Amino acid sequence: MRTREIQIGKLKFGGGNQLFLICGPCVIESPELCLDAARKLKQIAATVKIPLVFKASFDKANRSSATSYRGPGLKEGLKVLLAVRKELGLATLTDIHEPEQAEAAAEVVDILQIPAMLCRQTDLVLAAARTGKAVNVKKGQFMAPGDMRNVVDKIKSTDNEDIILTERGTSFGYHYLINDMRALPGMRRLGYPVVFDATHSVQIPGGLGNRSGGDRGFVPPLARAAVAAGVDGIFIEAHQDPDKALSDGPNMLRIDDLPPLLELLMRINEQVKAYIEAEKIDVRPLRPGAQNTLLPQNADDPPKKG
Repeated sequence: MRTREIQIGKLKFGGGNQLFLICGPCVIESPELCLDAARKLKQIAATVKIPLVFKASFDKANRSSATSYRGPGLKEGLKVLLAVRKELGLATLTDIHEPEQAEAAAEVVDILQIPAMLCRQTDLVLAAARTGKAVNVKKGQFMAPGDMRNVVDKIKSTDNEDIILTERGTSFGYHYLINDMRALPGMRRLGYPVVFDATHSVQIPGGLGNRSGGDRGFVPPLARAAVAAGVDGIFIEAHQDPDKALSDGPNMLRIDDLPPLLELLMRINEQVKAYIEAEKIDVRPLRPGAQNTLLPQNADDPPKKG
């Protein structure tokens, strides 16, 4: 099925358009490092011919430890993201953690992101939606794909339908995430672009005691599987030297390692796109009267197209 098309500047996402990339370092470590990463990613994206949204966080409010690096904060972080937008002409994305941050961030970035842990925080979701900017909501690790209908309905209640949904893995016991690829077509049934977060999906939350671990070696196979499953976009955090990164280093990729993976993902997308758009999902409950949590309730309702 085809999802709603979202336009940001000259970029178009979903609606049958080509695969797009959300990419950048986990957190803004310094203006120089962030701008350098953005320049390199812009060059790579132009070579591979994949639309790019540059991502970096001004604050990581959900770090494992109170002593972990969080970022430069709202004011200084937005200055850096504004420089990326003005100097390089890139679309930008950052996450917000409090409703009061929405308006200020919306003046600078193109997409506001709701972190997975906060996706059910109604005031935060509504504040982001009311800015009129596109909103990317990460599905909580504790939520069924079909439950994202409620998040979508909150955003739509503000007359904002520039909605992106991102899958980043599901909690499986302690310190471990799994990826159910059925979640991807299930969330697309809501009618909005779906993104697969390949790097946070290999995170091991709190796995190193006072910080999260991860295994970046699983990023490429999961990304390949997700694109084959028909996602509209791919989310990859990348850094010049992930082993020295101040946040989420174990699951980030080296920027220099991105080109061959992105080239392959684009080829996979080209092969499956026409089939994915034409297919119809027909998933039934496992037993009479049971609710299928992979698909949203009232999944047969046609999505509103823009």
